[in-house]
Amino acid sequence: MNKSVASNRISENEKLQEFKQLIKQKNYELQEKFDPHLSVKELLREKSDFIDAILTTSWQHFLADKAENLCLIAVGGYGRRELFPHSDIDIVILLDSVSVSDYQEMLTNFLTFLWDIGLKPGQSVRSVEQCVTAALDDQTIMTSIMENRLITGNTALCQTLKDAITPDKIWPSSQFFAAKMLEQQQRYAKYHDTAYNLEPNVKEGPGGLRDMQVITWVFKRQYNSKTLRELIQYGFLPESEYKQLISALHVLWRIRYALHLLTGRSEDRLIFDYQRDLARQFGFSTENQKYNEDVEKFMQFYFKTILELQRLNEMLLQLFNERFVLGEASKEAVPLNDHFVVINKYIEAKHEKVFESQPLALLEIFLILQKNRALKGIRATTIRLIRKNLHLIDDSFRENKAANHLFMEIFRQPHGITTQLRRMNRYGILAAYLPSFANIVARMQYDLFHIYTVDAHTLFVIRNLRRFSIDKHKHELPFCNDIFSLINKQEILFIAALFHDIAKGRNGDHSTIGEEIARDFCRQHDFSSHDTKLVTWLVRNHLVMSMTAQRKDISDPDVIHEFAQKVGSVEYLNHIYLLTVADIRATNPELWNSWKDSLLKELYSASHNALRRGLQNPLALNDRIQEHKNEATDELIRLGFSELILDKLWQHVSDDYFLRYSSDEIIWHTSAIASANETDLPLVMLRAQTRRNSAEIFIYAKNVGAVFSLSTATLDQLGLTILDARIMTTNDDYVLNTFQVLEQSGEAINESYRINHICAVLRNNLLLQDVKEHKNIHRQSRQAKHFPIPTKIKFYPDPLNKQTILELITTDRSGLLSQVGRVFNKHDINLHSARITTIGSRVEDMFYITDMQSQPILDSSKQEKLREELIYVLDNTKPKKASNT
Repeated sequence: MNKSVASNRISENEKLQEFKQLIKQKNYELQEKFDPHLSVKELLREKSDFIDAILTTSWQHFLADKAENLCLIAVGGYGRRELFPHSDIDIVILLDSVSVSDYQEMLTNFLTFLWDIGLKPGQSVRSVEQCVTAALDDQTIMTSIMENRLITGNTALCQTLKDAITPDKIWPSSQFFAAKMLEQQQRYAKYHDTAYNLEPNVKEGPGGLRDMQVITWVFKRQYNSKTLRELIQYGFLPESEYKQLISALHVLWRIRYALHLLTGRSEDRLIFDYQRDLARQFGFSTENQKYNEDVEKFMQFYFKTILELQRLNEMLLQLFNERFVLGEASKEAVPLNDHFVVINKYIEAKHEKVFESQPLALLEIFLILQKNRALKGIRATTIRLIRKNLHLIDDSFRENKAANHLFMEIFRQPHGITTQLRRMNRYGILAAYLPSFANIVARMQYDLFHIYTVDAHTLFVIRNLRRFSIDKHKHELPFCNDIFSLINKQEILFIAALFHDIAKGRNGDHSTIGEEIARDFCRQHDFSSHDTKLVTWLVRNHLVMSMTAQRKDISDPDVIHEFAQKVGSVEYLNHIYLLTVADIRATNPELWNSWKDSLLKELYSASHNALRRGLQNPLALNDRIQEHKNEATDELIRLGFSELILDKLWQHVSDDYFLRYSSDEIIWHTSAIASANETDLPLVMLRAQTRRNSAEIFIYAKNVGAVFSLSTATLDQLGLTILDARIMTTNDDYVLNTFQVLEQSGEAINESYRINHICAVLRNNLLLQDVKEHKNIHRQSRQAKHFPIPTKIKFYPDPLNKQTILELITTDRSGLLSQVGRVFNKHDINLHSARITTIGSRVEDMFYITDMQSQPILDSSKQEKLREELIYVLDNTKPKKASNT
């Protein structure tokens, strides 16, 4: 290498091209050497050494006789000799004085040359004094400079810098440790304190490479260590755990190296776009595998790696705190009980045989932490003992009634439930005590709306339920806090949450399988018959309330009656409501919005009224229709309308209109129609706030052309999310269409300009019977592109309304509803209403349809033709024969 770039070979432009070629060739060589199954340590060093040679030769050429006056220093990852394919090349040019004027031109030419040959260095030009001042002001600069390594130049000057930044001069190790702890807490908070995000950051996420670097930096600051093997020498880790630490580091190095090569840039996010390619590279792809099985196995491998690293990070930083910050004071042991002592506010086993002699202490320790809120956690040496003794949690342990009591007591405590469950998961206790839970640890969910692994999601559900009981969180969802106060046994909800997804990943319906697992648990833990039935019912039916609210017409008394019958009591209703809200909010924070909140509240209130009234006395359809009609009539007469005018306006609408619309909607529609002339049509109106916290768009027009298709295409193009659609045709052939919408961000539509723009564009498109080609601002997620959901169509009878229900499951995309509407027009399908449910990128829509004579679609051949056409249009594939079973 040094011969290849010897300084006497540098001339002008042709040498610039030669260097660029050398770099290109070296990158190619390193890429050819990369094997995902082998350590990349030597590749990182080889890249660093190569860049050293390039910089050294260039430095000597451009600095000439001044080359030994200054020095060129590698810092950061480059200073550690850890250069990935697209890592930053961070350098410090160290001056022998504060003034740079004597070297200005030389340094400018040197740095320009580096940029010209494609290195893109991150550089700073400072004197020793300036380096010290910058490091004093910013611990991140201190961290970078601490990893300095001389590339070329004045050795004595480099040593002066090293001497100037020792812990006895700036940033004592205790202060540096505290700064790094705060930095890590802030970084963890950014990732919601979980490493189990489905698109994790290999470098910055909890358990990622940054955790490893924090260990290295803090340890080096205290001991000026050269390698992490010295952790063994200083008594922080046994040989076995040191090997685990290095093994985890090398796995993450390999994945990051592969990511850089795959993306052609410094990419540290393990996003869906790359997971399949990486799964294949790392050998997880096999023949005859299930859909996404390769990616799931690869990501489970990754998650288990970072879980190990996160645990070791926790242990080592705790030990560092005791050694570096607290010193001798940390060794004082305060007796706690027969099994444990307290050292520096951390619980410690009295001796190494505690768990062997008292296996129940493996659960007791977490209960003690809950009851003693002054304790910070478990001491590192005891975490090690817990891991060592997990085998003691066997079948006889799980069947031990004392163990069962301890486990349930954790769920009955007023504080610390989420914290201890997360700790129990991190240390392997949950998976040992509940073998079924082991199946969901680090398990991914490729449904395009869960953003956490199943175990992390489960613990988030429990966290959400806990927050319903805490006053300081009442401002988030006050209605939930009010309902939670009615819950007699909080542990019932928490156990239902613990088991609601425990059968994910198994063959079959996870709700029914989970119900049986929960029933076995309840029996073993001596739940009463009443409590067992409630827990198992919640696990079996944990999706029912969400599905009813989002996919059925909850203004229909029959829907409410059916749901209330399913629930059966106010007690069950309270539990399922809280579990449903907690579950939705734990899938993905972005999925919860005011629309879902209002739908669930409305369903809760209507069902509560039905249960209070008595299931044997359901509200009759005629009563609901007359109630809405009377309320609207009274208000419209007050506004100046006569009954004669109202009868004339309403003569062409069916009773179904008064059932499906509330009285305030009927008033809004009627006032507008009465004030409009034929020339005003199509009438398009938008009101920003409704009782369901969404915007409502109302269209009144002649039933000419594809009104639904044009409307949905326009709304989609405008970047609106359609939540609900009600389509009605009057006897004199006018359409009354309403759409409940939100901005795609989930926010309400409030600005007057936006409201006017939506109405104007929609009316214009309906007049022209065309949607002009404009840039569509409806965004399809990256996930949907890489994990599309094959379109599925099913038909169900709806005898009460004499309609057919068409269920559509597919991937969300631009113009979806418009495509569906065009297919309906082509097949002479009359659309009466649509329930639009989009969860992440998964569409689960319900369309209530008839033929043009308002008869249900019962002919199986017509259903099949419609199904084939929809699948062809949406997936551009010819469908397989389907059944509705």
